Amino acid sequence: MAHIQLGNDSLEKETTTLNLGPTHPATHGVFQNVLEMDGERIVSAVSTIGYIHRAFEKIAEHRPYYQITPLTDRLNYCSSPINNFGWHLTVEKLLNIETPKRVDYMRIIIMELARISDHLICNGILGVDTGAFTGFLYLMQERENIYEIYEEICGARLTTNFGRVGGFERDFNDIAILKTKKFLATFPKVMRSFEELFNRNRIFIDRTVGVGAISAEKALNYGFTGPCLRATGIDYDVRTANPYSSYQEFDFEIPVGTNGDTYDRYMVRNEEIWQSLRLIEQALAKMEKEPKGIFHADVPAYYLPEKQDVYSNMEALIYHFKIVMGEVDMPKGELYHAVEGGNGELGFYLISEGGRSPYRLHFRRPCFIIYQAFAEIAKGSLLSDAIVTMSSLNVIAGELDA
Repeated sequence: MAHIQLGNDSLEKETTTLNLGPTHPATHGVFQNVLEMDGERIVSAVSTIGYIHRAFEKIAEHRPYYQITPLTDRLNYCSSPINNFGWHLTVEKLLNIETPKRVDYMRIIIMELARISDHLICNGILGVDTGAFTGFLYLMQERENIYEIYEEICGARLTTNFGRVGGFERDFNDIAILKTKKFLATFPKVMRSFEELFNRNRIFIDRTVGVGAISAEKALNYGFTGPCLRATGIDYDVRTANPYSSYQEFDFEIPVGTNGDTYDRYMVRNEEIWQSLRLIEQALAKMEKEPKGIFHADVPAYYLPEKQDVYSNMEALIYHFKIVMGEVDMPKGELYHAVEGGNGELGFYLISEGGRSPYRLHFRRPCFIIYQAFAEIAKGSLLSDAIVTMSSLNVIAGELDA
């Protein structure tokens, strides 16, 4: 489709309309950008979402609270446990549940493994988008090692659903702990090899430095959070601004960039991976000092009892029936709770009028907010740069269409 424009010199100028998406390979998700192109340069862009809209928020208003967890799994599916625990922490805030320290440490281990997995996917694919496939292969093997830890704990890999309101569905077994320690021992060497391939690579630097830049002021105005905001130099992180799950007890740093461009976003995610490793090491050490076998809070009205208790104890049988059938009434309340997701502040705004289901539930998805800036960031850039910019923003389609 072509447009004819008349310049001041009365010469005709032709532009072309190009659909970037909704096919997956270029955009890494099912969403569309309608680009007006002057040759290979983007004159303007209009972003479109809605291709995989699933009405999560409306479905949640018709489900018992504990059955909402599988919905959160499918927001940012690259780091689904963070979504799960964010929801569980929101419900625990409504119920005034205080989880045991060991549960907090277990959650931090899983959330930081999920953050590493998320960043590995983003930076590995960014390498592919700049023409280098080897680094992606290195990192995807390490992502598999993380998934094997998940699988050892609960049997699932991508959408895990092993958290519960009050804690976990089951304890970590010895093999899961050993696999986690092995990952901590072997992964740093692979990560250093990946950084040696890219951090000072002339081609990678030329493709990313100064590309897709956004200022700190504009990022704040759009509502950016996470690595995309921290790449502009602002050190906002929910884990330190509003600590949860005992993050205030841990020693870690918040990496920031300076230019807010693709290279800074890449470097911030790399450094966050190293900080996540620090957090996991500390959490493992703290967890091993706590009494074993504690993996949930003592909240029988909201946490399914052990199966043997259901068979032998009438009170446990009643609790089991009420929870499974969704007959446990929740207190009234209105609250917001957020966690630091793979791409930024993942928040849950909940209104409860009592009863078995939320009256209203809104997911604050960081990708939905970040994606709104893409048209402005891409304007004036080359098409090839727009692909790299989109990749570094790490827009996950599951977070767009809630």
